[in-house]
Amino acid sequence: MIPYAAVPPMMFAIVGPTASGKTDLALRVAERIGAEIVSCDSMQLYRELDVGTAKPSPAERARVRHHLVDLLPPDARYSAARYAEDADRAIADVQARQKRVLVVGGTGLYLRALRFGLFAAPPRDEALRRRLLDEEQRTSGILHLKLRSVDPRAAERIAPADLVRLVRALEVHTLTGVPISEHHARHAAEPRHPMEVMLLDPPRERLEARIAARVDVMLAGGLVDETRRVRQKWGTSIAGLGAVGYAEVCQLLDGSLAANALPDAIFRATRRYARRQRTWFAKEPGVHRFGGPDELARAIDALCRR
Repeated sequence: MIPYAAVPPMMFAIVGPTASGKTDLALRVAERIGAEIVSCDSMQLYRELDVGTAKPSPAERARVRHHLVDLLPPDARYSAARYAEDADRAIADVQARQKRVLVVGGTGLYLRALRFGLFAAPPRDEALRRRLLDEEQRTSGILHLKLRSVDPRAAERIAPADLVRLVRALEVHTLTGVPISEHHARHAAEPRHPMEVMLLDPPRERLEARIAARVDVMLAGGLVDETRRVRQKWGTSIAGLGAVGYAEVCQLLDGSLAANALPDAIFRATRRYARRQRTWFAKEPGVHRFGGPDELARAIDALCRR
């Protein structure tokens, strides 16, 4: 372990598309530099959603302390602003114990909120939200089409099934007349938490092979049964069930997707999500890109030894 006192306190983030290998790499790096992990994953926050979120196992969490995992019940509402507040507290706790902080995940908006804060967004308009959700219920996919027409950059980053973010993006545009992507672009400030952000971005063929393997592991690990249990206990309308993997299993359980089509449906949805993540992180300021885990780990090690 590199002694903490030997260098100035330095925060690192390991980010990247789903299935890129962040979890294994983060565990190795955290043990090497004496860090604790602050999750930056919008789905691993939720209890009971384990298989479909590729959540760190109990054994992995025993190796390295994790924060902001299993924080909420599956039906809880959450936001990037609240994430920044919760992450602030976790970071303060880690640093108070003279440990390094390693932020790990693939939720780009959460990372941005943590690093730079968020723009002064308008408050929720419940009547507008109900109208938007009613439109989606009448015509599936209409909200994503509407967002694409007014804010193509946001539509590229938000999945058609992600109703929470679709509604918010359309709400912000309706109330302000400005696309939410432009609000984000205009919002510039000194970093709230200066950190070295490392993007793990494997070549496309390697990433797609890892995605295919992850789909197999999740299905063999009980993704369908997990989704069924969550639906029975919490209902079918919670936000987490709109996430990649869960959304496709819900289609299976509702009878709109054949069982033999499920693996490919999850693979294709995951691949699309990974593309959106890569697009997001490519536009983030001050991000260092690495094609493989070993070179990324070496870069962090070198920075710690300065």
